[in-house]
Amino acid sequence: MSSIRLGEIGKISMCKRILKSQTNEFSGIPFYKISTFGGTPTVYIDEKIYREYKEKYSYPKKGDILISAAGTIGKTVIFDGEDSYFQDSNIVWIENDESKVTNQFLYYFLQTNPFITTNGSTIKRLYNDNLRDTKIPNVPSIQQQNQITDILGTLDKKIQTNNQINQELEAMAKTLYDYWFVQFDFPDQNGKPYKSSGGKMVYNPELKREIPEGWGVESVGNLLDKVTKAEKIENNSIEFIGEIPVIDQSQKYIAGFTNNENAILQPQDGHVIFGDHTRVVKYINFDYARGADGTQVLISNNENISNVLLYHMIEDFDLSNYGYARHFKFLKEKTVIVPDKEVSSKFETQANVIYEKIKNNIFENQELTQLRDWLLPMLMNGQVKVE
Repeated sequence: MSSIRLGEIGKISMCKRILKSQTNEFSGIPFYKISTFGGTPTVYIDEKIYREYKEKYSYPKKGDILISAAGTIGKTVIFDGEDSYFQDSNIVWIENDESKVTNQFLYYFLQTNPFITTNGSTIKRLYNDNLRDTKIPNVPSIQQQNQITDILGTLDKKIQTNNQINQELEAMAKTLYDYWFVQFDFPDQNGKPYKSSGGKMVYNPELKREIPEGWGVESVGNLLDKVTKAEKIENNSIEFIGEIPVIDQSQKYIAGFTNNENAILQPQDGHVIFGDHTRVVKYINFDYARGADGTQVLISNNENISNVLLYHMIEDFDLSNYGYARHFKFLKEKTVIVPDKEVSSKFETQANVIYEKIKNNIFENQELTQLRDWLLPMLMNGQVKVE
């Protein structure tokens, strides 16, 4: 096995520059900036510009490894070939012909974060020379590369499958909530859908619509209990080797781990996490620690509204018009329906079955991720061989 520089496997390329005036927030071809790379685009470019630039200038082929050169250095995405465009110089790729290194092997090699300066410190910006001079040590044969990536790929596929299952389970719970508490077709005493079967509805002036007889309304702020005092985990204190999951307001379900037992929260009936800055809402049904910086823990004090029901009520709110603000203030002013206790209890029972499955998949993925990350560097440097 011999080492090889990334500059030897292909030319480093980037898309043609797109000006801010050429983007819009509504329609067209997705344009990924460094801030949305690997996520959901927030701006688009005209299809005519996209076709013209794709034909005239450099453009990745399906399977190429896109690399972030700013922000989170070395973040990688396998290009799926779908119509999209990428921010020049901030998102680059190697025009790799795969004769020496397969794209899959390159993808996993880049996960080892090999980008360092000559003094050993992590770089803040990935320049083309940094990429070209980065060495893959002990490059195995193409056959061995495929064996290695098959192992790592199997783990990633299982993680992806679990994520897809969880998305479907969330959709099931959402459908159940909508059917019962938006359409009001929860099972009546005869097991028939309430509203569709002629259940009595009364007009509510606060909501300006009809709701089932006997149901009420309440502001979110009046529904909430104060959280027991427990230390918050600052971002710079989050570890990845502790035993207590840290939940914050990021898009990631689990932000990291800690061993700080003074920070642990133990929900008996689940907790709702609300991001004051991000508006991200999560339902937590396991022991955890709360991340700092605007991560709000919401607990219902109303016996007719379980925490899992509160989660769906809050998740349903659109607070996007408030811009970047302290959204918790506006959330507390929102009004929700207070249902019959029996209906709420039945929903809680069914929803908890779904969220128990979601929890199991989350923790299985955590174990699979740790296994993959443990194997990755050893497979890359030849410490572990695939026979």
